[in-house]
Amino acid sequence: MFLAWNEIKKNKLRFILITGVLMLVSYLVFFLSGLASGLENLNREAVDKWQATAIVVTEESDKSMPQSSMTLGDAEDIKADDIAVIGQLNAVATNGGNKANVAIFGINKDQFIMPEVSEGEEFVADNEVIASDALKAEGFKLGDELKLSSTDETLKIVGFTENARFNAAPVLYGELATFQRVKFGEAAEVSDDQINGIVLRTDDLSNVTGNESLEVVEMEEFITSLPGYTEQSLTLTFMIYFLFVISSVIVAIFLYVLTVQKISMFGVMKAQGISNGYLSRSVIAQTFILSVIGVVVGFILALISGAFLPAAVPVSFDLVTMILYGAILIIVAILGAVFSVWTIVKIDPLKAIGG
Repeated sequence: MFLAWNEIKKNKLRFILITGVLMLVSYLVFFLSGLASGLENLNREAVDKWQATAIVVTEESDKSMPQSSMTLGDAEDIKADDIAVIGQLNAVATNGGNKANVAIFGINKDQFIMPEVSEGEEFVADNEVIASDALKAEGFKLGDELKLSSTDETLKIVGFTENARFNAAPVLYGELATFQRVKFGEAAEVSDDQINGIVLRTDDLSNVTGNESLEVVEMEEFITSLPGYTEQSLTLTFMIYFLFVISSVIVAIFLYVLTVQKISMFGVMKAQGISNGYLSRSVIAQTFILSVIGVVVGFILALISGAFLPAAVPVSFDLVTMILYGAILIIVAILGAVFSVWTIVKIDPLKAIGG
């Protein structure tokens, strides 16, 4: 460690460059991990609020709630500790000056998926809704009358709730009857028992329903089946993995070049009796110091950037994940130093000093 630190202090510029590259790679890894986490939250916020075990949808729906169609009568045959029925559709909502894609949830307010109101009040009348607070950033406010692309019905925002987006769309919660009027229009009275899913809280999913046309989907599987969720997550994850490889290669190249430049010096040191183990540990220690500094600086810069980003950028930093990625970056940097260690081991002292 003594040799490693003293060489860093002597050749500051060289090692600042290596640290700077590691810092930039670390920053990008941390930022991408925050972006991946934020995008995942955009898809699942409303579902996570349910704290549910599973959801029942129709067999032919391919685990998609909008594609599922059943009746309130199907819920009567469900065996679970607690159930909540839900209807769901997507629409474009406008308050006159602003427009947003929204997911409309029709629910019963006495069931567990009823959201907690953070501003305003609960819906008590027909066509009143509680909206995701994400809509406030898009110019929507309490009392707004919303026109929808799919119906002549008008909805009124009477309250806001936090963390309520589904498949990246802010959610509007209303009575089941409100949902049915929005979806079926004049035919709502004929279709007043139509729903899209049944949300469950239960410890035993083995005998929830005997109806072969229905499928019980565990909540995590339901989330990963959302359109684009898995593809989006895998894309960003692979980008992070490639950055790990790139980081290792960059460190390997830098340290190998530095080692080649110092072959004669290492030859003299070996001729004086300094062991390969000591020199190798010095290179590893050097890499460890540089990678720790680079990762810590990148970590801090990512958190600072996240604090100043606009709300439209879906970044959500998970500290446990960031620490794990930081540790991986340090490890792959050390692995990248193996080429330099191998070069040092193969140095012949006589040839290195020109003997």
